[in-house]
Amino acid sequence: MNVSFDVDGRSVTVPRPTKVLFPADGLTKQEIVSYYRGVAPVMLPHLRGRPVVMQRFPDGIDGGRIVQHNVPEHFPDWISRVRVSKKSGGHNTLVVCDDTPTLLYLAGQACLTPHPWLSTREHPAVPDRLVFDLDPTVEDLAALRTAVRRVGEVLDELGLVPFLTTTGSRGFHVLAPVREEFSFDQSHELALAIARLLVAREPGVLTVEQRKKERGGRVFVDYLRNGYAQTAVAPYAVRARRGAPVATPLWWSELDSVTPASFTVADVPTRLRAHGDPWERFADHVRSPEDARSRLSRTV
Repeated sequence: MNVSFDVDGRSVTVPRPTKVLFPADGLTKQEIVSYYRGVAPVMLPHLRGRPVVMQRFPDGIDGGRIVQHNVPEHFPDWISRVRVSKKSGGHNTLVVCDDTPTLLYLAGQACLTPHPWLSTREHPAVPDRLVFDLDPTVEDLAALRTAVRRVGEVLDELGLVPFLTTTGSRGFHVLAPVREEFSFDQSHELALAIARLLVAREPGVLTVEQRKKERGGRVFVDYLRNGYAQTAVAPYAVRARRGAPVATPLWWSELDSVTPASFTVADVPTRLRAHGDPWERFADHVRSPEDARSRLSRTV
């Protein structure tokens, strides 16, 4: 049985709303849709106008994942789309999540975790943010927190404004909004140079070694997401893990008291009401990547 409801002038249909998507927790599709309805005001600024890759779990999180780039034919016409070039040639037509009805429709299609691009539909080849993914090679939360803190400090030193989020999985992301001045190749080069500076300062804690067996327990400063058609998990997105953890934006002062999966769909709405959205002013802190590169050249 399907359920339909009106949201902002759109009729949103949720197929099989009682379908359990998180078997160990008993969470249904309808509960996930309700969660996304609650966080839409703080989540949509980071989705709006961007190509989105959908991670769908139509049979629940134990039933396999579908990573979907192209918009399915059955999606309604009012869902925004953008046609973008593939690196390998040809094109994909991706969904653009511009509004609450779209977000809820995607949740109804068992898209638990939207992954937006680092660029917009208007300028898909020009990034407007840098991202660093910090995942531990071994379970060492103290080292992970040190790594995250150092990334934030260096970005600040370079005149960028770092924003912190849990991933809802094993690590943290640090992002910095930037002006649309660089190509993805330039952005990648800048991110790699920053990562190398970090490793030079903390060689016992950090590494840019991509092969896990060569990391020696150090935290990998993953700069590789800074490339064309790469994505990062959206803030406030649900992860397909037991407990339904959420990629949750943090205040920097919280780093020492939380883990990458501290917050779930059960606590994020209460947290927002009590503490507000740490990323509320993300768009107000856009800085120049060219200036950051210039400062970096004087630092190393």
